[in-house]
Amino acid sequence: MPPMLDDLLKRPHHQIISPQELEVGMRIDLRGDPFTALLLREPHLGEAVTVTDPLGREFRARVEVLEAGEARLFVFEELTPPTEPPVDLLLLQALPDKERMELIIQKATELGVKVIVPFKSRRSISLQEREARQPKAHRWQHVALRATKQCRRAYLPYVAPYCTFREALDLAEGIDLKIMLYEGERKRKMRDVLKGRSISPRRISLLVGPEGGWEAEEVREASERGFVPVGMGGRVLRTETATIVACAILMYEWGDLR
Repeated sequence: MPPMLDDLLKRPHHQIISPQELEVGMRIDLRGDPFTALLLREPHLGEAVTVTDPLGREFRARVEVLEAGEARLFVFEELTPPTEPPVDLLLLQALPDKERMELIIQKATELGVKVIVPFKSRRSISLQEREARQPKAHRWQHVALRATKQCRRAYLPYVAPYCTFREALDLAEGIDLKIMLYEGERKRKMRDVLKGRSISPRRISLLVGPEGGWEAEEVREASERGFVPVGMGGRVLRTETATIVACAILMYEWGDLR
């Protein structure tokens, strides 16, 4: 039974949570879960990380002491606006060929995606085929880490294990809005979905297919599970281009890109 989105979002250590309220100029000691979250970012002395305090505020803090079981950080900047968007975006991505998955993870992280789920569709490459061509596929979480550091995010996105199409759909159960990018959809565009909602969704699932496109049975099954197929215009976009564009549109409309 695959985990639900709530379980993935609540995974420990994806944020460095300070045990106390923060102010610029103070020093904080991290132990236990906050220290483990810091270690996941592979810090070195003098490196700056983003820390969230109990009020939800985000600060930049520099690592001054790093020892077994604890660290001391100096808080030098409050981040305003914060780095995390008000919407949780789940990306379900059919596994692409070559190095495109790395690019997708990098850009999705920069755009504020919380969870990235690579899956096998009928026309996508398998993980075994991908590994045979490029054996570094299992470094996906590290790609997300590097992008998190680069864009100073507070939240380290989770790259879920490679799964089946149906398992990917299961992860989207209970989400407010489910969008499926479908090259065969000629009438409904992304703007139609955006205009059709009077209340901003709290959680969005974006389903993106492989280079070869979706098979009709996959579109039918996703639609039955609540996904809304939308087209991306008259031009055929590469899967990585479609993903980046769609994430940017959703973050502009309901996230923090305005």
